[in-house]
Amino acid sequence: MMLGIRRLVSANGIFNGSKKRIGISMRAMTSVSAAESHEPAVLLPQMPAFDYKPQPYTGPLADEILKKRKQFLGPSNFYFYDKPLNIVEGKMQYLFDEDGRRYLDAFAGIVCISCGHCHPEVVDTIVKQTKLLQHTTTIYLHHAVTELAEALAAKMPGNLKVVFFVNSGTEANELATMMARLYTGNHDMISVRNGYHGNSANTMGLTSQSKWKFNIVQSGVHHAVNPNPYRGVFGSDGPQYAKDVQDIIEFGTTGRVAGFIAETIQGVGGAVELAPGYLPAVYDSVRKAGGVCISDEVQTGFGRMGSHYWGFETQGVIPDIVTMAKGIGNGLPLGAVVTTPEIAQVLTQRSHCVTFGGNPVCTAGGHAVLKVLDKEKRQEHCAVVGAHLINRLKELQDKYEIIGDVRGRGLMVGVELVTDRTSKTPAREETSLAFERMKDLGVLVGKGGMYGNVFRIKPPMCFTKEDSDFLVDVMDYSLSKL
Repeated sequence: MMLGIRRLVSANGIFNGSKKRIGISMRAMTSVSAAESHEPAVLLPQMPAFDYKPQPYTGPLADEILKKRKQFLGPSNFYFYDKPLNIVEGKMQYLFDEDGRRYLDAFAGIVCISCGHCHPEVVDTIVKQTKLLQHTTTIYLHHAVTELAEALAAKMPGNLKVVFFVNSGTEANELATMMARLYTGNHDMISVRNGYHGNSANTMGLTSQSKWKFNIVQSGVHHAVNPNPYRGVFGSDGPQYAKDVQDIIEFGTTGRVAGFIAETIQGVGGAVELAPGYLPAVYDSVRKAGGVCISDEVQTGFGRMGSHYWGFETQGVIPDIVTMAKGIGNGLPLGAVVTTPEIAQVLTQRSHCVTFGGNPVCTAGGHAVLKVLDKEKRQEHCAVVGAHLINRLKELQDKYEIIGDVRGRGLMVGVELVTDRTSKTPAREETSLAFERMKDLGVLVGKGGMYGNVFRIKPPMCFTKEDSDFLVDVMDYSLSKL
């Protein structure tokens, strides 16, 4: 039996965190991979107990859904796992498939679920508002829109007090870039290599990973050297990386720029935290060149990082524009741009309206999310649980040479796998194999980074220490089988 696994149970116990398979169909039993089913009666990690019983599922099964998806949905849609999961129910940090099998969700619907799946207070607010008024727009008045705007403004430092609501992170970054160009009168934007800011034509230009960029016109964007403490040429020397931004301004533009945008921890890029001291130096260079500074908080905001409510606070800066989405709605299609009154004024030059920006259901739900995060002290919770998780992952790094780096803050964590720690060669195949086995054992994580060799661990913010231990134990077991 392998070492390092703390809580163990026989292979019979991987369904619904119980030592019994009562009520589990044959379909659930056969959903376990062939490799796992051939294991002897050894002990496997046990999922923490959870007092919740999913409803019986009577809808179409995975094979039927997949067939229709291939027939009717765009062929660019992709899915995780060799045999994609049919997820039919969620509760807090857990998801359930068509067989009632429980999974620990450590990816939160691509970092969208902040409070927890179907959090009762958020759901009650959404249902109540839906029954009263499902939709109107900002051409009329509604209290939910202004109340969420006021609550967001109260969370922001400095003069960041004006809020524009949109539907997604892509749209938030699209709007922020347009505002930067209108306000400054300049066109050139600077973003950071390995960053991701959306998939519209304009935000695709800001994004700096080739696999997310189509061959369309993406003008006026320059990509600076990534201040990656693990892979970067200057290690953790943020000001040294920042010199590249100054060089771009001097050699690649007229000397005047519209703005600079960056995530403080790159999400799609593999949970890469910007080197310390990077943003203060960059913000200084950009502002001297007439530009504004944009912080993309789509994945890092709302206390997920534990140490701070917003990612930019970790670098001691105050941006001119902040964009956000995902966690603000706990799964609702909601995003926002927060800026200063002076910058906000530029949109009065023409008519500007977002039909669903400020939808009463979404904004009421978003306000409920903020209240729950404060009431349940989720920022402090992320700091405590995140520290425990990262410490355990670092213990695992000491055990396995394949783990090249463990990084992140709070519940925004990355584990990068490499075939050689010196050359840092990405362990792509090994990452995929472990990724599949972790799913078979009941843990769902993300996978990202430029080379697809990073486990992205960004669970709902109700994730516990016990969940962390289970995740690490499952990763331990999975890596031991490579």
